[in-house]
Amino acid sequence: MKKIEAIIKPFKLSAVKEALHEINLSGMTVLDVKGFGRQRGKGITNDQQDYSDDFIAKIKIEIIVDDNIVEKAIESIKNAAYSGKIGDGKIFVSNIEQVLRIRTGEKGSDAV
Repeated sequence: MKKIEAIIKPFKLSAVKEALHEINLSGMTVLDVKGFGRQRGKGITNDQQDYSDDFIAKIKIEIIVDDNIVEKAIESIKNAAYSGKIGDGKIFVSNIEQVLRIRTGEKGSDAV
């Protein structure tokens, strides 16, 4: 299994969520985050920023998927989050050794 973490623009969240639903992925964790990339937050306008600290408001999505749908999930996120402008975001993929559903004790793919 893999963990996919995607940092995207906030207004792209609905599109990414819908794209993931289209490939039958329904579970995800969404966090409000702030950060900057190569431009260090300079030259990017963001109306939702409460104060000038050079950090840009972003959304972080985390999903756990079976190895056989990793590429499909990545492609769905990439296409839905794309605007062609600076700050579209990043996608990170890492290995997951184990998943356990607390309520039922299910493990692995059954727990996701």
